Amino acid sequence: MSIQAERAHPDKARAWWKRVLLVPQAPRAVFAELRDDTREAAEDRQDAIAAVAFLVGVALTLLSSQASSFADDPARAGIVIPVWLFIAGLFVGLVNYWLAGGVLHLALNWLGAKGSYRQARHLLALAAVPLALSLVLLPVRLALYGGDIFRSGGADAGSGAHAFTVLEAGFGLWSLVLLAIGIRVVEGWGWPRTVGAVALFAGLVAVADLALSLLGG
Repeated sequence: MSIQAERAHPDKARAWWKRVLLVPQAPRAVFAELRDDTREAAEDRQDAIAAVAFLVGVALTLLSSQASSFADDPARAGIVIPVWLFIAGLFVGLVNYWLAGGVLHLALNWLGAKGSYRQARHLLALAAVPLALSLVLLPVRLALYGGDIFRSGGADAGSGAHAFTVLEAGFGLWSLVLLAIGIRVVEGWGWPRTVGAVALFAGLVAVADLALSLLGG
């Protein structure tokens, strides 16, 4: 356990685990707690936020093209998929938490927000709870298609795959809606400015993703 986590108030830290589960049901009440951006308040919620960031990383890894063709490469035959998912999910979660959180902070600051980088990261993580919840689809996909979900052209191709794609897109849209609610609650903005912030954030993420793709290609 980190020194910071030891300093966190146990009761307040436990309350944040409950709030994470309440985000989909009562987002305004949960996001209102982010207005307290003191060091102590941030320490109380850091473990719950870190857990969400990791689960979101796993969910995003499962959505990647690498996951859908992971078992195609014979060189990966000896790699246990759950171990790979854990490691890749941890990496993707950290990258998205820090980098995407920075992009959100930049977008909000451009529109006049005075919040901290840390507050933006925590806001983004809480808004992404539906992406973490999308992991409930994994057992269903495994039950229907087995290991074919990690192979290209497997039994999961076709209309079944399209149905899951629609469901996953729904979780993504849910997260965007929560992000808008979170920004409005934390910053106290009206809807036009809030929607503008979400659009600016999405545009910056798209540009960054395109730049990384070009560099990687």
